[in-house]
Amino acid sequence: MNEALNNLLTRRSCRAYEETQVAEDALNDILLAGTYAPTGMGKQSPLMVVVQDPDTLAKVERLNGAVMGQEGAHTFYGAPTVVIVFSKGDGLLEVADANLVIGNLLNAAHAVGVSSCYIWRARQAFESEEGKALKAAWGIPEEYLGAGNVILGYGKAGGEREAAPRKADYVKRV
Repeated sequence: MNEALNNLLTRRSCRAYEETQVAEDALNDILLAGTYAPTGMGKQSPLMVVVQDPDTLAKVERLNGAVMGQEGAHTFYGAPTVVIVFSKGDGLLEVADANLVIGNLLNAAHAVGVSSCYIWRARQAFESEEGKALKAAWGIPEEYLGAGNVILGYGKAGGEREAAPRKADYVKRV
């Protein structure tokens, strides 16, 4: 099987991580892949913010949990890195572009031996007053909205599940 196709078919979300930080060369490759995601009209409008500082990561995780009403929840599963992807506004094109970046990040991580998971709730987290303050401190313009969080790290044994069987009517040929 083609290596790229095999990568797409074998990637799984990971929900348990080692404390070891992602190797810098692997992280750079993952981020580069994110910058090459297709974007509408080639605008390259999404932004990525990489958080590896434990205190800042804990703040972002707390904001994410607060959206669910669970501020102490470990929604990042112990991952030592989070890449927050922002869309430039909430238009369909901008949100789709940001999600394509997220897809590239997830698949690139798997390709270089890094575990990952897409964590929802970035929009709500960065609409909070504390989230807006973080964005401002990072120099992210107000019109940018949280699209999603990609957590990265090295998975612990059992952190990844087997793929669910594909549904029979997933593809319709007409």
